[in-house]
Amino acid sequence: MTPPRARVADPRDESPLLNPARLGLIAALLAIWLGYEFPTERYLSPERGIGYFLGIAGGSLMLLLLLYPARKHLRWIGFIGSVKGWFKAHMVLGVVGPILILYHSNFSLGATNSNAALWSMLLVAGSGVFGRHFYTRIHMGLYGRRASRTDMQAAAEELREKVAGSSFVPDLLGMLDAADARLLAHRGGTAMLLIRPLFVTLRMHRERWRITRRAMRELREAARQSRVLHAQHDTFARAVRRYINRRLEATRRVAEFESYERLFSLWHVLHLPLFFLLLVAGIVHVIAVHVY
Repeated sequence: MTPPRARVADPRDESPLLNPARLGLIAALLAIWLGYEFPTERYLSPERGIGYFLGIAGGSLMLLLLLYPARKHLRWIGFIGSVKGWFKAHMVLGVVGPILILYHSNFSLGATNSNAALWSMLLVAGSGVFGRHFYTRIHMGLYGRRASRTDMQAAAEELREKVAGSSFVPDLLGMLDAADARLLAHRGGTAMLLIRPLFVTLRMHRERWRITRRAMRELREAARQSRVLHAQHDTFARAVRRYINRRLEATRRVAEFESYERLFSLWHVLHLPLFFLLLVAGIVHVIAVHVY
């Protein structure tokens, strides 16, 4: 009886629990919560002082968002920095700018022109959150190259072959192959592609629970018949759970890839007009505030 390897390489390394992106998200959510809960209107006025400056700073940061697509498509402005660097800046500015605007507005509505600018900004910021999610699903990491379905399938196949000769849990590979087939089935039409990630994720969790439960039962039965397995039961159990999770996660990425490609394309079509809507609303707001 051959035990599995304690660690199977994942097609994409798992990110640490607290990476810069997650720390930034926590800081942004904390800043939004503090601004919403505390009476900022006592200290900040949109018409003057720090509150006015926050509006100018937030609007300027939102304008700087245009530098990323400009750098991406215009080679002659390469002197301003790399595309990768401006991509990182684009995401940071897309969070910091709206937060400054929210503090400028004291997290409340005002005149019609300011409300239009505020809601346009929130739509663009929300669109950016979805875009980042779609982006990470079709690229090798947040700043990596764009993946392809072939890349995903090759990574899943490599992971599958890691324990192809193992007889540790005899039925495990057969159960996982059957689960893979179920996750990859029922591609459906365009409408199904748009909601497929949710269904695939739910099905993956159900398959993982079912297979892990059965594998742990078989492992306990095998441990009763082997001193080695009995002594190392916890280590082997963790290895089996880890492998099941990585196998099904790899297959889930393959199953979802086409949907996320389509969603990312649709997002591109929507995001740019929303940003120009924000630009127009912001200009109207600035003119209305300073002229009337």
